[in-house]
Amino acid sequence: MNEDLLQYIWNFQLFNPIELVTTENEMVQVVRAGAQNFHSGPDFFNGQVRIGETLWVGNIEIHIKSSDWKKHNHQNDIAYSKIILHVVWEDDDPVFQENGERVATIELNGRVKKSVFDKFNQLQNAKTWIPCESEIKNVDEFAKIQAIERKLIERLESKSNRINQILQLRKNDWEATLYQLLAKYFGFKVNAVPFELLANTIDFNLVRKHRTNEHQLFALFFGQAGFLHSGLKGSFPIELFKEYSFLANKYQLQALDSSIWKFMRMRPLNFPTIRIAQFIGLFVKSPNLFQAILEAEELIDLQKLFKIEPHGYFDSHYRFDVPASKKQKKPIGNASIDILLINVIIPILFNYGKQTDNEKFQSRAIAFLQAIKAEKNSITKKWQELEMPLTSAYDSQALIQLKNEDCSNKKCLTCTIGMAILKPKNND
Repeated sequence: MNEDLLQYIWNFQLFNPIELVTTENEMVQVVRAGAQNFHSGPDFFNGQVRIGETLWVGNIEIHIKSSDWKKHNHQNDIAYSKIILHVVWEDDDPVFQENGERVATIELNGRVKKSVFDKFNQLQNAKTWIPCESEIKNVDEFAKIQAIERKLIERLESKSNRINQILQLRKNDWEATLYQLLAKYFGFKVNAVPFELLANTIDFNLVRKHRTNEHQLFALFFGQAGFLHSGLKGSFPIELFKEYSFLANKYQLQALDSSIWKFMRMRPLNFPTIRIAQFIGLFVKSPNLFQAILEAEELIDLQKLFKIEPHGYFDSHYRFDVPASKKQKKPIGNASIDILLINVIIPILFNYGKQTDNEKFQSRAIAFLQAIKAEKNSITKKWQELEMPLTSAYDSQALIQLKNEDCSNKKCLTCTIGMAILKPKNND
């Protein structure tokens, strides 16, 4: 027996209630199972149970064995002092309150259909991509939609926790927090770490101070990235190096080693030099970027903020002193913009709404996700094969969370899809 499974059985009353009695032979009628608690404290709040002639209202605790009460040290925890019912698989040791009264206890052993255990074991022992792979296509659409809704909010909450950590370090400076988050994702997977290191070497207050001067921003970022040195030959990089030498001396800056940046097996448009130039262009175009994000009411308004074409030098170069074979503009691509919106802008907008208690921004964040096309990756491809709803980034973000957090850890009992599969049918 698994305690999570026992909680599930109690929550959905998947046991025979006929002639249900306590271990002291008092008749029991479950009026309300209670609300499941996923945090510390009793397993279910505000249950209603009639024991004998008395209706009890209060908290309910679930254990495999009643002796687990002492193992978990509940006898010394005031949170368990008013438990109205102890639900166990096996009553092996009576539990008493401080006043000497025995806690009413019921055993569920022998009252649960075998099919519940069979299905649970089937899911837990599955070797497939997800435990329910063989059954998910037969699950009601409502259960699938519920799972997506729950996991989307969970994913946004999870990202909010990361944002809050940075926000705290940046002393509640939302612009500086946005800068830090964007830097990480501007490197995408290959150069994520170097880009984050680069942002750490340039305090956002410096960006604020120089954001009206594109030349100085270029000098700061490319200098700190390690790309500016005395051996450069072109007039533009030479000018940048001179400017950087002045700024580095003024602010006591220490450049990164340029060897940390990865160029191999990359399309030139994804070179870190191009990404850095685009990153600079973002703050040149929108000096108060976070405020501009808050003011964007439609997805197209948000996307326009990221329609960046870097400095004209990069029309004919991918790297300093290395001319490109042909001249072309190098804007941030639509796919890259979507990645930034999904992973940075929408989560920080959602979190801002949460922190300021403004549902407008939370709702807007969710609406933006619903307006962006679903992501295409190995996880979403597999979900498509399993015929899961997948039309927008709202769906793909939720399903990525479902796979990584629930399916991979076989948390079927907390998933509405798993619950639907486990729930006995009339003919079971």
